[in-house]
Amino acid sequence: MAESIAELTFELLKKIHHRMDVMDHKVDELKAEMQAMRGNLISMQQDIHNIYGILTRHDTRLDRIERRLELSEPLPT
Repeated sequence: MAESIAELTFELLKKIHHRMDVMDHKVDELKAEMQAMRGNLISMQQDIHNIYGILTRHDTRLDRIERRLELSEPLPT
């Protein structure tokens, strides 16, 4: 009787071990996906930062052109 309980316990432990291995593999996959998403977010943030820099330069150039062509209205005092 004690031997059959030991065998059942061993089989149960083998199943638990297998399930833990599967879960560990899935967690590793999720980590890889999260790292890829983090990389994409960082890339998008850099792109947005670059776009803001370009817009600022264009705004500055447009202001300078308007002043040179006297197209801008004087500021109210």
